[in-house]
Amino acid sequence: QVQLVESGGGLVQPGGSLRLSCAASGSIFSINAMGWYRQAPGKQRELVARITSGGTTNYADSVKGRFTVSRDNAKNTVYLQMNSLRPEDTAVYYCNAEIRRTPLHRATDYWGQGTQVTVSS
Repeated sequence: QVQLVESGGGLVQPGGSLRLSCAASGSIFSINAMGWYRQAPGKQRELVARITSGGTTNYADSVKGRFTVSRDNAKNTVYLQMNSLRPEDTAVYYCNAEIRRTPLHRATDYWGQGTQVTVSS
């Protein structure tokens, strides 16, 4: 089995910062891309930031220049540093990873349970 466990969400004032972490564990042969998605009430889940195994990143336009995604391949962990947070960043943030469990398996998407980020004064 594979698990993604997120941490680091919470309540922060506008302009503040938070750092999310997501650690993958279990039967893992390799991990391709890892990333973060978010879903606000009444809205569809959207990509926030993504990073490949080689370190290539891409971001949603709404977070460029404010959020930074990074990963520690040795720890199977992805991070999201969020600065200059705005009320519109309020959402449940989900970790995603494309994981191959064995050399014989194709990469499959796995999801974390979600962590709430609330930006409010």
